[in-house]
Amino acid sequence: MATLHHYPLCPHSRFVRLVLGEFGLDAAMVEERIWERRREFLELNPAGTTPVLREDSGLVIPGPGPIAEYLDETRGLALGERRLLPEGPGERIEVRRLLDWFNIKFNEEITAPLVLEKVMKRFMSRDEGGGPPEMSAIRAARGNVRYHLRYIAWLTAKRNWLAGPVLSYADLAAAAHLSCVDYLGDVPWEEDEAARAWYAMIKSRPSFRPLLSDRIPGMAPSAHYDDLDF
Repeated sequence: MATLHHYPLCPHSRFVRLVLGEFGLDAAMVEERIWERRREFLELNPAGTTPVLREDSGLVIPGPGPIAEYLDETRGLALGERRLLPEGPGERIEVRRLLDWFNIKFNEEITAPLVLEKVMKRFMSRDEGGGPPEMSAIRAARGNVRYHLRYIAWLTAKRNWLAGPVLSYADLAAAAHLSCVDYLGDVPWEEDEAARAWYAMIKSRPSFRPLLSDRIPGMAPSAHYDDLDF
């Protein structure tokens, strides 16, 4: 069985967990508190970031993009029409473009600051950068959520799923990031019914169930976090 080094509210880790679920693959889960910079973990990934997938063979794949590409190359054909990275070059470009949109742009503008300020700092020492949250960063991230919800709604108005007619890596990446923000109660779902309907479809998939059972010690999720009929 492969091993996934992850952090429960790391959106990139959640993306890979969703991908593994869609592939029907099991993995042993090892939680990494990246701010602790554990030596054994740094030997796997000197960047010190999650996720990292380690195969039984010893092969180590760090990062959400490389892991997604690796799984598509090694297991993608077995999914047939459910393949998460389409075969056509144009379609693949669009999926990769949206992967960057959510894993880079959405993360920098929303997920990373919210998770750092509201969650990680609670567990970090002063030397590690812990302390009270910076409210200006939280307010800015909350404001940015609305823009991204509108973009999701715009995409789904033109397509069945974010990148095209079938579920893809793009949908899983977007849902992974939103699930972190939703855990913290910072998604104004009432403001965009189209984005909410799309998220409800993803949230109801079997691959999403393990994410809904995640809990951060001393920090309960939003009231509707694990409600499929939110």
